[in-house]
Amino acid sequence: MWTNVAPLAAFRPTFISCTYGAGGSTRGRTLELCEQITQRFDVPATAHFTCLGGTVDELREWLTWAGQHGVRNIMALRGDAPAGQADWQQVDGGLRYANELVELIHREFPQFGIGVAGYPEKHPQAPSLEVDISNLKRKVDAGADAIFTQLFYVNDAFYRFRDRCEKAGIRVPIVPGVMPILNFAQIQRITSLCGAELPADLSRRLSEVQDDKDAQFEIGVEFAAEQSLDLRSHGAPGIHFYVLNRSTACERILGALGLTPLVGV
Repeated sequence: MWTNVAPLAAFRPTFISCTYGAGGSTRGRTLELCEQITQRFDVPATAHFTCLGGTVDELREWLTWAGQHGVRNIMALRGDAPAGQADWQQVDGGLRYANELVELIHREFPQFGIGVAGYPEKHPQAPSLEVDISNLKRKVDAGADAIFTQLFYVNDAFYRFRDRCEKAGIRVPIVPGVMPILNFAQIQRITSLCGAELPADLSRRLSEVQDDKDAQFEIGVEFAAEQSLDLRSHGAPGIHFYVLNRSTACERILGALGLTPLVGV
């Protein structure tokens, strides 16, 4: 992991995020890694945190611990069900939705910046995009400082989502999430789970080289770089890259955006 973090930290990102296991399975490890990221690279770490898997008192305890580990920002999420469990379940004495977690953090831990998730193509469990945006506004109204989106491969879907959010009265920054495609089979699974559209032309190109990992990598990096350039030209306040501990693709994309790493960092 450190081999992948080091070259990206040299680009001086606004933050590096550290994910959180389903049901809170990595809650201690998340904070340890966030602390080490900050200490090693002098880059703020954002800790993912879910409201599932703990009572409100346990959530408070973790948030206190996060502050003691130097965490400044929390990505507040509902969370996914643990592996082998069909659906997520609310813990007795716990919270049910992400907006409740945002409210808790905003009220009792105001020192934290709070990020929340948004879905340009609708959360898979939401009955409609309108309902989904209404739920998103509830999180923002509870105290969220910024929205970070699920991955997408059709930029127009993000622009339409951004317009709908503005119409709904959402005024916080909306940061698009970009995941470079490195493996066609993997991205087919991911997009099917999160409901993201994979453009037909991109899917065709990747399908033609599905036995060639290097070719898939090149197509994925090229597409992500073009996608990122277009997002910047359309006023995106930043880009949240899903690196997944594989830094080479992101390095290439940042280079295509005209960014250079600091030497010796």
